[in-house]
Amino acid sequence: MNKEVTTQHKVDAQFVERFYQNEQQILNGDPEYIATMRRDAIKSFEKAGIPRHPMESWRNTDLDPALDLNYTHELKRDKQKINIHDIFQCQVHNFETYLVSQLNGYYAFTDSAIRELDNGVIIGSLREAFHKYPDIVKAHFGKYAKTDSHGLVPLNTAFIQDGLFIYVPENVHVDIPIQMVNLTKSTEKLMMFPRNLVVMGESSKMTLVHCDDSIEQKESFTNAVSEIFMAKNSELDYYKLQNKDDKAVMVNSTYFHQKDNSNLSTNTISLNGGILRNDIDVTLNGQNCHADILGLYLMDRKQHVDNQVYVDHAQPNSYSNELFKGIIDDEAKAVFNGHIMVRKDSQQTNAFQSNQNIQLTEKARVIAKPFLEIYADDVKCSHGATIGQLDTEAMFYLRSRGICEHNARMLMMYAFAAQVVNLIKIDALKDRIDNMVVKRLKGELSICDQCVLHCKDDREISFDIDLSNI
Repeated sequence: MNKEVTTQHKVDAQFVERFYQNEQQILNGDPEYIATMRRDAIKSFEKAGIPRHPMESWRNTDLDPALDLNYTHELKRDKQKINIHDIFQCQVHNFETYLVSQLNGYYAFTDSAIRELDNGVIIGSLREAFHKYPDIVKAHFGKYAKTDSHGLVPLNTAFIQDGLFIYVPENVHVDIPIQMVNLTKSTEKLMMFPRNLVVMGESSKMTLVHCDDSIEQKESFTNAVSEIFMAKNSELDYYKLQNKDDKAVMVNSTYFHQKDNSNLSTNTISLNGGILRNDIDVTLNGQNCHADILGLYLMDRKQHVDNQVYVDHAQPNSYSNELFKGIIDDEAKAVFNGHIMVRKDSQQTNAFQSNQNIQLTEKARVIAKPFLEIYADDVKCSHGATIGQLDTEAMFYLRSRGICEHNARMLMMYAFAAQVVNLIKIDALKDRIDNMVVKRLKGELSICDQCVLHCKDDREISFDIDLSNI
């Protein structure tokens, strides 16, 4: 056995050993049904291990160097009461949200770890929900996350620290967006395993804004899993905003499960991060489902982003549309793997997929693999990917109109990114993200020291041309 394989197996074995040596701390009073799931999960991980190059979907993202670091893994923590406003302030004008937060993998709160609102909506700690709402949890927890997709999913299940639990009863429309901020703040190297569960009842409606942020630039490894269930006729607008530091490694595995006539819109915007991996799995398990799966990534220096999108049309008469766009600079690397599955009886399916990339330097690297797998004959499906540089003819046209090279480049990149940003349905959020994208394209946006929606840099950013009016 070669040295590399031995080292890899050693890393996997260390996780298994850590679980069995600290089992009581990890379980920390969990009900037996959760304890059983944890024990089963570590056995699944023992067989699967950390995903590595031989797996096609992991061929271009190597986690082993990051896993070689000596991380602190907080196995147990008592309920943490924290006034999140002391370390986080969102100053997006006219953007009212119901704010909840996680700090270093654990749910943070001021008064109560979980609460039921007047309209029946439940929001709070997932581990608290294990005890207080077992019927809801048992019906959905672990039902949609695919433990056979890669070993990080069962590893998360085994080591869950805490996370966000949301339940929206049938016929309830949540009036204001729920904003969940996942913060990393530590002087130590942290490894975190947050888990989120969102359950939407029939004919319910909600907007969820999920932010991943760093407060300090310190090595961290986050293995996050989210399961989101959408019952019949439900509607969800889901925004995933990432502004991590260059030392952060984050793997997000998000699973959406849709029933009849449900309507999903999800938009993943990645502005900064050392290694970002987003696994987005959408199952349209009902008729007349609609899913818009959008994404924008802006990477530079030696940053790495990998978006893996799997859309499963499991029932007939449904529609999905994917649009992911990226701008890659310096020595950064972007990976996109889009897979649309249309099953045998899923007639009248409409599924479209597009990935577009601008590669600004010769050292920047983009790998795109769109893929269709169709077993029905009455469908409309398309897919495509483009990788190119800024259009020289368009650049010449702008320069010939008296626009300097810098502003011409900015105009073209801004227009390219704006197609995704403009699809944000909340005006205040769209304006703020638009501003952050402009700063990012100018190289003026690093990690925010509060949240992805609040940049403390108060300097006026001026352009010879007002890009927002174009």
